Amino acid sequence: MTSRLNIPFDNSFSELPDQFYTRQEPVPVKAPKLIKVNKDLATLMGIDPAELETDAGVQMLAGNSVPDGASPLAMVYAGHQFGGWSPRLGDGRAILLGETVGTDGIRRDIQLKGSGRTPYSRGGDGRAWLGPVLREYIVSEAMAALNIPATRALAAVETGNKVLREEGPLPGAIITRVAQSHIRVGTFQYHYSRGDKDALRTLANYVIDRHYPEAKQAQTPYRALIEMVMDRQARLIAKWMQVGFIHGVMNTDNMSIAGETIDFGPCAFMDTYHPGTVFSSIDHAGRYAWAKQPGMAHWNLSQFAQSLLPILHEDAQVAVGIGQETIDEFQDIFSDYYFEGFGKKFGLLTLQNGDPDFIGDSLKLMSDNEVDFTLFFRHLTGFARSNLGLDVNDENHKEKLLDLFKDPQALTNWLPQWQARQDQEKTPPKERLEIMRTSNPIFIPRNHQVEAMIQAAVRGDYALFEQLHSILSAPFDEQPENVLYEQPPKPEEIVHATFCGT
Repeated sequence: MTSRLNIPFDNSFSELPDQFYTRQEPVPVKAPKLIKVNKDLATLMGIDPAELETDAGVQMLAGNSVPDGASPLAMVYAGHQFGGWSPRLGDGRAILLGETVGTDGIRRDIQLKGSGRTPYSRGGDGRAWLGPVLREYIVSEAMAALNIPATRALAAVETGNKVLREEGPLPGAIITRVAQSHIRVGTFQYHYSRGDKDALRTLANYVIDRHYPEAKQAQTPYRALIEMVMDRQARLIAKWMQVGFIHGVMNTDNMSIAGETIDFGPCAFMDTYHPGTVFSSIDHAGRYAWAKQPGMAHWNLSQFAQSLLPILHEDAQVAVGIGQETIDEFQDIFSDYYFEGFGKKFGLLTLQNGDPDFIGDSLKLMSDNEVDFTLFFRHLTGFARSNLGLDVNDENHKEKLLDLFKDPQALTNWLPQWQARQDQEKTPPKERLEIMRTSNPIFIPRNHQVEAMIQAAVRGDYALFEQLHSILSAPFDEQPENVLYEQPPKPEEIVHATFCGT
């Protein structure tokens, strides 16, 4: 069934040859009910949010109707999942409706996730239950507010259907996901593994046109494509780590070519800082722990480079040399982003030779003392402000910092080192503090709060969902009325494992 919603589709991926997808409409659901429409994002995309809130809009968001101008399809890709090769994955529970070009000139996909079985479902039901949908809505929008590239949530609906999982029957839901594209490293791997050189070239040219047009001017455009994807990923992973984010499933099919965070399954934010932190219930060996994410990104990018070898150069050995030389640059690029970002968190804007060691030693101090990652930087920022007389709670932040440490004397010994390094900064203090403030969020989607929100929603109460969404939309702002949302979990509230929801 088609609907006459006024969505300004301008589709391009569906114009590619059919080996990149299977055309398919979403599978209708029983009794859709709107949870939320992201009005600001809809407006940015040239869509009237009021239309999405009508019955026709809800029917479309649930997959019960297809809007005029849409070109629904399920994308095909492959991937390494926890290091194991899967030659054919694809959108097993998602339908790409099409694309719009927003008022900001950016092209974005509109995808229904949880919209039913496709040829790539591999025995799955193609559905999503309410919990993961709300988690993705909250976390993806929080990432956007934290200025971290990510897919966005345009809307969420209940389906009226039950979804069977290990816990039993659960309420079904669909999230409308928006991305600059849903092309992944695994998309290239699929065509490389099939020996389809023409498809690789078609796909690479499409990605260059859509995401990296400046690569056309390079002497070797496909090498430039690897370099640009690698740069975006290095910057992205550094940003993740600077807010304590752990993706949880950094498989090659979950690495976006556009450089956005994609697939918020068992993702989580650290409370207590430890570099080996893992939450994902399926990451038994800690492959995707917080500190291992750069290495995993490097490995994934090497798979991307390998996939482009057939079009990098006609001589296979020369192509391997080009790919290897390019990928070998990752660690230096990542380190620059990592230490630049962590420097800002500590208030160090002009990095000196000894700063990487200082940052590393400081993080070790936090780990040894089991310090809450977010609260440490939040109160360090407050302490820096109070030192300049810019914060009325002059001693409060120092006391709160001391309270975070098992050994408060360790902090007392560290603070003069930090202050001495601060004194060497040439940037005006107010400017430095503003950068520090906007590098250190006060509010993150803490796991226990997300879980409490999900449990309330399952009971039909969306008040916590709305409150959490509102708080996280301004993560760097003081919100005295929401001070409880700053706090780490009590022992009985700690979330030890997160789940994909499939």
